[in-house]
Amino acid sequence: MRAREFVSEQKGKITQRQQFGTVGLHLFGDASRMNSSYTLNRLMMALAATDGTNDPEIDEESWIGKMKSAHPYTRQEAEMLKRAYRAVGANYTDLNHGDLESQEPPGGNPTSVVKPFKGYPR
Repeated sequence: MRAREFVSEQKGKITQRQQFGTVGLHLFGDASRMNSSYTLNRLMMALAATDGTNDPEIDEESWIGKMKSAHPYTRQEAEMLKRAYRAVGANYTDLNHGDLESQEPPGGNPTSVVKPFKGYPR
């Protein structure tokens, strides 16, 4: 038996028989045809925020959008990434401008509100 004898997806079109068994069939993608997985993620977030009578309040893209992110912890890892970006022709933006130091946000509490463990009673 050949695969074409039992595979029903021929030339990317739904057959009449398959369409009879469907209810509410939608196809979607993103306008830029760049990353449909990201569009699926945003679509499902918007879907969860609506009941069908109200418009969901959701941005079309987050701050990262359809980009990927890399998180070097050391200068050496940052340099390794830069060389790798060049090797594969990838564009990148260093959002921290080379700063690899972790910092508390302004107004953050630098001390823990949890009392330190004093040990078990004897």
